[in-house]
Amino acid sequence: MTTATDFARQLSRFLTEYLPHERNVSPNTLSAYRDAFVQYIDYMRNQKGVAVERLQLKHLTRQNVLGYLNWVLDERHCSPATRNYRLAAIHAFVSFLQYNIIEQSEEWQKILSIKAMRTERKALNYLSQEGIRLLLQQPDVTTRQGRRHLAILSLMYDTGARVQEIADLTVECVHINSEPYTIRLFGKGRKARVVPMVKEQVDHLRRYMEENRLDSSNMFGTPLFFNNRHEKLTREGVAYVLKTYADMARKVNPSLIPDRLSCHSIRHSKAMHLLQAGVNLVYIRDILGHVSIQTTDIYARADSKAKREALEKAYADLNPEVKSDRAWERNKNLLEWLKSLNH
Repeated sequence: MTTATDFARQLSRFLTEYLPHERNVSPNTLSAYRDAFVQYIDYMRNQKGVAVERLQLKHLTRQNVLGYLNWVLDERHCSPATRNYRLAAIHAFVSFLQYNIIEQSEEWQKILSIKAMRTERKALNYLSQEGIRLLLQQPDVTTRQGRRHLAILSLMYDTGARVQEIADLTVECVHINSEPYTIRLFGKGRKARVVPMVKEQVDHLRRYMEENRLDSSNMFGTPLFFNNRHEKLTREGVAYVLKTYADMARKVNPSLIPDRLSCHSIRHSKAMHLLQAGVNLVYIRDILGHVSIQTTDIYARADSKAKREALEKAYADLNPEVKSDRAWERNKNLLEWLKSLNH
């Protein structure tokens, strides 16, 4: 981007200095913010006739931001959630500008007053323990690729890791030479957490590492999971592995594998299974890497709802139909005849 305008200069500082060095945001967050401003620049050029070479901070107004957000919804047909992500990027930039371009503070406050849209809370999508078992039975462990894929899927479930956390793993993150077996994950904001692993998972991982010669000290910086070019496996690569075996499992028993299954569904599954096993929410929060217990509480609410619905279904299915002594009240003709006796 040219740095001839104040907008370009400040945006460059925001993306290349402030976010990565002062805020220490993850590469994914940085990429998402960059995409938001690429779209904003496109909007200003195509809808407002302001080319990037002439785009200045004076064009960053509440009216233009609202116009951009509406354009994201109406013209690009994005969801309210995507609109809110774009707004979050602009809010972060404007918060940065408050301390650098003080003379426009009034306009910055107007932009910061723009509210996020209310979005519909989607039901948690997770597998039962039988569904997870079926999924993990699909890789052909007689092949090298099958053993690798089983290691990926079982590790994703056992640790409740986000897909990016799986992709970012290096050999040095794994500690399985002696108990307790643990793995170090790097979550949002590059925050590290140590997650325990069970012996069954460690067995899969150890075999995979030995087979790929990842168990020596000179391999510490190597990606734990890599593609055919020995490059770090991407989010899309992990998602492809899951989709491949989810499709296979669905053919075996479609009732156990929902049509919509993402890597995050595996994370949800682990959290729900821990909760159902009686694990305290605080421990689940730490395993998942949530900042607040309120985020983890969604699993308790979902589990309560599932239990209530199961109880209601059991009541309807198991109890015999009991005829009410006042069933005559539902018989309109009989009721009318009884009323007529008063005349």
